[in-house]
Amino acid sequence: MEKVLVIDAEKCDGCRKCETACSLQHTGTENPDRSRIRILTWEQIGLHVPIACQSCVRPFCTEVCPAKACHKDLKTNKVVIDKDKCIGCKTCIIACPFGVPRFDHVERVTIKCDFCDGDPECTKSCEPKAIHYMDVEFVGMNRRRDVFQKFLTDYMAGNPIALEAHTGFEQGFPVSLVR
Repeated sequence: MEKVLVIDAEKCDGCRKCETACSLQHTGTENPDRSRIRILTWEQIGLHVPIACQSCVRPFCTEVCPAKACHKDLKTNKVVIDKDKCIGCKTCIIACPFGVPRFDHVERVTIKCDFCDGDPECTKSCEPKAIHYMDVEFVGMNRRRDVFQKFLTDYMAGNPIALEAHTGFEQGFPVSLVR
């Protein structure tokens, strides 16, 4: 079964322990600059968003890599970078619409999340549980449940502004809750 990293930005507190755990796992050093996962931070609004490879269905990074170091593993369905083939041209970094791959200035190759071969360190170190590694078929079900729970909380609190923001009504929520 295919698994993916699922990010809950609302839970991320910006501690960066995931970056530390990742760099320690891959390089033996606690250096967030060498981490395969990154936390994007907007301090002025208190938003922290962990980002990692999405292993896109049609990954642009694999299409532009001249050395074919960046490729999709057909067995795991994950995008991987073979650092022995990587020539450090950075075209995959430019091609990624999410800006996920990074250049490791120590090894002189491009790096990205490899999901720690199926046991991601970032998920273990994330105390607020903002990062999960789960079966892809459960992702949609969990998101629908979360939207419904948030809607129900807002509904029960009588928050009309928040209620208008929910667009899940068309997704099969009971009409009686909407009225």
